[in-house]
Amino acid sequence: MTLWFVFALMTSAAVFAVLWPLGRGLRSQRQGNESVVYKDQLAEIDRDVASGLITSPEAAAARVEIGRRLLAAADAERELPSSPNVALRRTVAVIALAGLPIAALTFYLPLGSPKLPDFPLGQRAQAPAASQPLDNLVAQVEAHLEKNPADGRGWSVLAPVLAKLGRFDDAVRAYRNSITYNGDSASRRADLGEAMMAAAGGVVTSEAKAEFERAIALNADEVKASYFLGLAAEQDGRADEATSIWRAMLAKAPPDAPWRPLVQAALARVGGGPSAPALSDGTMAAAKDMSETDRSAMIRGMVDRLASRLKQNGDDVEGWLRLVRAYMVMGDRDRARGAGADARQAVANDAERLRTLNEGLKNLGLDG
Repeated sequence: MTLWFVFALMTSAAVFAVLWPLGRGLRSQRQGNESVVYKDQLAEIDRDVASGLITSPEAAAARVEIGRRLLAAADAERELPSSPNVALRRTVAVIALAGLPIAALTFYLPLGSPKLPDFPLGQRAQAPAASQPLDNLVAQVEAHLEKNPADGRGWSVLAPVLAKLGRFDDAVRAYRNSITYNGDSASRRADLGEAMMAAAGGVVTSEAKAEFERAIALNADEVKASYFLGLAAEQDGRADEATSIWRAMLAKAPPDAPWRPLVQAALARVGGGPSAPALSDGTMAAAKDMSETDRSAMIRGMVDRLASRLKQNGDDVEGWLRLVRAYMVMGDRDRARGAGADARQAVANDAERLRTLNEGLKNLGLDG
């Protein structure tokens, strides 16, 4: 309330200072005009005569002329209608002095926010901001969840961020709480198993495998859980089982599935991938009756045709990975590296395709 009173006083003082001249009469404005000047000139003549600068006849003539001008100026002042102007000016000043604050208040009350509470500096420092470091934001969310542990949405938001920061044990705890307060689902079980595996340094532990199996029980098409179950089989030395799992994934996957190169690279790693581009049933039947030399020549011909097609259409990341894998299976690692370099150059302007290609080449053992 005190602040409002101070603002009102400041506004009134500013308006009064600007409008004060409007309330002054014409008589005060005439001070320092012609009449005052002529009176000063008469006094100046007397001083000049006393000092001997001019003679008495000259002084008399000057007094007559100045007196004539003084009388004319006085008559002009009396003819001016000063009173109505003064009254009008004062009326305008009063209206402006009272009206401007009232008009400002009239507009502010409906359009402004006079009842908006203060926002202390302490609360401003605690408010999340995009410019704050990620660690600070995570700390704020964690503090919130300590006071509100049943906030399932908070746990589901926090868990992947903790995993991204490398805090895998905390991520496991967050995923468990997300399942507790949000309900069970295949994707949450798969995320929990992945966090457990990351905490174990990339090893699919028995606990992580159990979570992947629970995810598959809830949804047989859960991609992440299926892939990591294949990885668990590979780590246990059961390459045939891993091959079976990953081939089943590819059989059900749409052609444009973004994870296809990853699974195909995993198949090639365990020796379960195709040695060359897929052959039709008729070609496979004809190949059975070929000699080893003819069969190899046919495969090389198909690989060469694939390489030629990719030179015309370099956006086919999956095709590039098939070509690199085929060269590696054929034992031609130099050509595999060359194909990898050509593939990177072909998709260099597409960040998503380049990322998928680099992941596939890395899984094939060509990260350089």
